[in-house]
Amino acid sequence: MKSKEFRIIMISLIVSVVLTLAKFWAYFSTYSVAILSDALESIINVIAGFFACYSIYLASKPKDLNHPYGHGKVEFFSIGFEGGMILIAGCLIFFKAIQSFVSPHALQKLNYGIWIVAATGIVNFFLGIFLIRAGKKNSSLTISGNGQHLLTDGWSSFGLITALILIKYTGWQILDPVASLILGTLIISKGYKLLRHSVSGLMDETDMHVVDRLAEILMVHRRRCWIDIHNMRVQQYGQNYHIDCHITMPYYFSLEQVHQEIKNVEKTINDHFSNGNVECFFHTDPCVPAGCPYCLMRDCPVRKYPFERQIKWTRETVLPNRKHIKSTIAQVGSGTALGGKSF
Repeated sequence: MKSKEFRIIMISLIVSVVLTLAKFWAYFSTYSVAILSDALESIINVIAGFFACYSIYLASKPKDLNHPYGHGKVEFFSIGFEGGMILIAGCLIFFKAIQSFVSPHALQKLNYGIWIVAATGIVNFFLGIFLIRAGKKNSSLTISGNGQHLLTDGWSSFGLITALILIKYTGWQILDPVASLILGTLIISKGYKLLRHSVSGLMDETDMHVVDRLAEILMVHRRRCWIDIHNMRVQQYGQNYHIDCHITMPYYFSLEQVHQEIKNVEKTINDHFSNGNVECFFHTDPCVPAGCPYCLMRDCPVRKYPFERQIKWTRETVLPNRKHIKSTIAQVGSGTALGGKSF
């Protein structure tokens, strides 16, 4: 297990327990349904924190025969579980708010509640920022998701403080369930976003930002014999990435030369990708004469046609499962401007 990540999530869990107790203390002092809404969400923070601890433990386990890509996918399940719990909390908040509309009750000790909510909001806000940064640094979806949850919790607490201050100075206690409904809407929206991210990861939806970064790395550090790259697929497993794609190389290269170039591509990705923890599987295609206009090997001993232009590798060119050099010799021979398009 990676002890640093586990320590980070344990800090979040301990703080969440303390803040949850403080919010329920504020509720029983004020009987504000808006404060109760905030406290109910904090219970989710605690439950999610326990699940996140187990998720990080499981994600850190090495690959085995039953899990050849590792156990990192559990992180997507973790944020999905958290999103589901948040949705449940949002529904409970709506229920309590409607109940308060039907059976209103007098609020007490608002000053006390305002100070407690303010303190918990500030702690959640800065803890959320810390977790988001730590999650990005350690490439942990679980820590980042937990941080986003706490950051939103902090913002909702600040909104709650505004409502409590208005109630105190205007006497409009109807604002209490109204604020609760607004908080419930924000919480449900946050739960949906986490669930959406979870489903995307479990279904291996392509992260276009990662593809853009990989295409940029390969373009900047391109070697002349890397003629074409296409059919790229990127999957994330916790902190690890798995990449496979097709690479076109000179047909006259020996198996040893091709193997060395494949190692060069893999080293280039791992040396410059921010995560630095990438597993690569490459399929090599032999070049064809129709690719000569795009081949950077100008001293190639078997070149059939002169060089015209270089194909720029972007998400639009590396993702499709087709060669970008594919054309007919008749087109090339007639001097047709191919313009880097796929055929």
